[in-house]
Amino acid sequence: MELWSNGAPNSNGDENDKAELTVYLPDAKKATGRAVVCCPGGGYTHLAMDHEGHQWATFFNSQGIALIVVKYRMPHGNRFIPISDAEEAMRLVRRHAVEWHIDRTDVGIMGFSAGGHLASTIATHSTGDAAPNFQILFYPVITMDPSFTHKGSHDNFLGEGLSKKEQKKLEVEYSNDLQVNRTTPRCFLALSDDDKAVPAANGFNYYQQLYKHDVPASIHIYPMGGHGWGYRETFAFHYQMIFELKGWLQSF
Repeated sequence: MELWSNGAPNSNGDENDKAELTVYLPDAKKATGRAVVCCPGGGYTHLAMDHEGHQWATFFNSQGIALIVVKYRMPHGNRFIPISDAEEAMRLVRRHAVEWHIDRTDVGIMGFSAGGHLASTIATHSTGDAAPNFQILFYPVITMDPSFTHKGSHDNFLGEGLSKKEQKKLEVEYSNDLQVNRTTPRCFLALSDDDKAVPAANGFNYYQQLYKHDVPASIHIYPMGGHGWGYRETFAFHYQMIFELKGWLQSF
């Protein structure tokens, strides 16, 4: 379904880049009321919709959890485009809460890589019906600090032609580890120690800030796997990760 029924705000100049949702609902008799809004990754240039999106539906639906996969628009330097899409996805899920058997107070956000940056941005910046109740982050881009961010995500999200002062200000604002406070929602983090694309320090620093601010968080750093494994069973620790995520979801 289209995310914006009355025309999307902001524009990235690509008429064919439309924001869409795919909604996977569990059997109504099995529904727990919980929902997860999923933001696939792709460096803010494209989206890995399958292994970081649609392939997760059975996992969540089998636990009575709705999964809503977001095809968000690419920023092309306008950060407000993916942010507005993710926020509207959160609001739309809550608007359909009765129809979809969803508890408005149990809607989380999940993201992978650059989608993890988007998800953690929503978790640390958004308010009202756009704010999630929990977050699930896989090998996320967290910081915009040029020394250990993912350069492509940084450049595509923040854009070019900024003054040094403006760029520095935005790098701090969207380094989401620096934006954690005591109201930030609980978090599950999964990373690979040997990730060469997005250093594990991104997720680890986020966990440290969550811990510092008394936000319940669980971090799992696997010894190998690189970057971008998503739901792929070829990831050596796939079944362990699934077991740990399921346990975390049952813990609250």
